[in-house]
Parts: sequence; C-alpha cells; structure tokens
Amino acid sequence: MTTNEHLMKTYSPLDVTFEHGEGAYLWDTNGRQYLDALCGIAVCGLGHAHPAITKTISEQAAKLLHTSNLYRIDNQQKLANQLCEVSGMSRVFFSNSGAEANEAAIKIARLYGHKNNIDEPHIIVMENSFHGRTLATLSATGNRKVQAGFEPLVQGFIRVPYNDIDAVKHVAESYHNVAAILVEPIQGEGGIKVPAQDYLNQLREICDQQNWLLMLDEIQTGMGRTGQWFAFQHNKMQPDVMTLAKALGNGVPVGACLAGKKADEIFQPGNHGSTFGGNPLMCATASTVIDTIQSENLLENASKMGSYIVNGFKNKIGQLDGVTEIRGLGLMIGIELDAAKLNHDCAELVRLALQKQLLINVTAGNVIRLLPPLIINQQQADTIINTVSELVASALQKSAA
Repeated sequence: MTTNEHLMKTYSPLDVTFEHGEGAYLWDTNGRQYLDALCGIAVCGLGHAHPAITKTISEQAAKLLHTSNLYRIDNQQKLANQLCEVSGMSRVFFSNSGAEANEAAIKIARLYGHKNNIDEPHIIVMENSFHGRTLATLSATGNRKVQAGFEPLVQGFIRVPYNDIDAVKHVAESYHNVAAILVEPIQGEGGIKVPAQDYLNQLREICDQQNWLLMLDEIQTGMGRTGQWFAFQHNKMQPDVMTLAKALGNGVPVGACLAGKKADEIFQPGNHGSTFGGNPLMCATASTVIDTIQSENLLENASKMGSYIVNGFKNKIGQLDGVTEIRGLGLMIGIELDAAKLNHDCAELVRLALQKQLLINVTAGNVIRLLPPLIINQQQADTIINTVSELVASALQKSAA
C-alpha cells in the first residue's frame, strides 16, 4: 500500500482505499463491500460506474477532450440548453468546480453593483454557510475555521444569521451598498439546516424591492438531491443567479454559474474565463447525467426514498434522549445529536459506520450527514436506517451508562 508522505496534509483520510464501485456500492482493496450513503459528498448521484456515464466518457474520450473556449463547442451548447430548460434560467458559464462557480457569481454581483452606480458593492451572506475554499469564497463562507490563517480576507461581504428575514431587512434599512444576496437553499456543510418554508420567497421579495440579485448556491442541493432538479423549485420562485457543481458531472469535475434575465448580460467578453471549463468531455458527461435523471425518474425516487429514510429514523431513534432533530429534504438528510450526551466525538460514528461497511459523514461537529445516491432502493435504505440507528442508540446508551 502506498503512503501519503508526498501529499500535502490537507485531509486526514480514513484507513481505507476503494478499488471499484457499482451502483450504490464500493469495494475496497481487500474486497470488502460498502454501502455508500455519502456518494462522494453528494457527487455521484447516479451511483458508481453507471453504464450510461461510462459509455459517454469512453466515447467522448476517444473523439475529443479539449479545444478551449476560443472555439465553439457543441457539447457545451447542448448542456447549456438542457440546464436552462430544467432550471428556467437563460445563460450559463461553465467552470471546473463549485468554488469557481461561486467566484463567477461573486464577480457577477460586483459588476451588477457597479453598473447600478454602487462604488463598493457588498453581498449579504449567511452565518454557518459554506461556499468554497478560494480566497473570495472562503471569505463569503460563514465558518471561522475555514477562514483562520488566510487573512486578509476579501472584503465586501455582510454576514447575517441564516433563516432570519428580519436581519436581512435590517441590512436593507442600514446599508446602501448592497448588490446581492448569496445563500444556500439548505445549508449542507452547516449541518443540513432547512430554513422556513417561505424563507427563499421572502428573500426573493426583498431582492425585488431593493433591486438586488438573489444568488443561490445549489452546489450541494442541485441536480435532484432534494427531489426537484433544484431546491428553489420547491418554492415556486426563480433566482437571478444559481451555482452548480458536485452531482452535475457524477464524478467528472464540472461547475456551472447560471444567470436569469436580470443578470444574463452582465458578463461580456473579457470579464471572465476558464481554460478547462466547459470542455467536450465534462459537458458530454453532464448532459448524460441530465438525460439519466429524466429517463430513470430519479427525482421521484429521491423524494420517495428521502421521506422513507427520514420517517424510518424518526420511528427508530427520534424519541431517544440525545437525538436533537432529524431533518432533511429528499436525499439530503441530517441527524443532529446532542454532543454532550455522547462520551466521544461525534466523528467517531463515521469510523464505527465504516466498520459496519457503511459510508456516512459528520458535519458541523454533531450532525450525521447522509447523501445517498438518487438510485437508492428500499432495501439499501433499510440498511442505512438500521445501521445508523443501531450506532446512534449504542453510542447514547454507552454514554448514559
């Protein structure tokens, strides 16, 4: 087995290496099978080694990988058309990651502000948010641990509590240099925090009144994760800007910044760019992701299986002292634990689940995060419910003893 001595220590990986995958399962180098309830942190929505994705990658790699955006790219235009059709947006810029997509959104907001005679445009962002690790996106992120040591941070962000409309209204009354709001429809890294049902609608109303852009970071919530193509579609409204990545390429790196009519003419030639963004391989793969979600009715499955899993947890562990809340939307599910009721770090549950051949994650310190693939079936859902419930109940019981 190789060592990590030449890798920068940006991660502390678990002691397992996966060799291959199929559907919702992964196999390690020792041949052990694992049920993947994290799917690469909401990336492999179609599971692993999906035949349609494999076929597209192989065929496109045999034809053409890259030409650059100096020339027209048919696959790029096709994907842009598909994304605008399912989102209601009107133009797309392609990047390689979610952080880059959010960088594009931030630049759009600043250009929009300057076009509206704001000398130093500011963006309202939320506490406990996560938008990436580039300098601008970590500055926008509402997590001090992500920012620590990277000062001076990028200026131009006004932070307010998440799911607090009054705080946004206060900014509207007190500041005259705001150009946009950047917000996650559901906070993922922040602990699967689902806001009030009308939160996005109220933000939309404020942005319309103030002539601000409403920019939604759908990097974790998008591409069917919540049971709709995009989380905002549960609210019957439209953002002005939306960012995507993660599940868009099912493992192939691709990001996208989409703009609606209020913002779709902001970028002009020379304002932004990407060497690799929108290359033929990534766009062909993402197009197949969209086709597969549609042909396999995976939005419906995500909604159905998500409700099934949440209800299963509520029935099994919802009443346990130490389980604070079980929440989520579609297949974006969080179980918040009372860390004081556990005799060890909540992250220990990740290692215990690995021993049970289940891949999960803990975020925000005390929230079990489950992001299973959209293809999950009821038998696999039952395995997740039973295994996680047993781990939580056992941990709380040992702590109480």
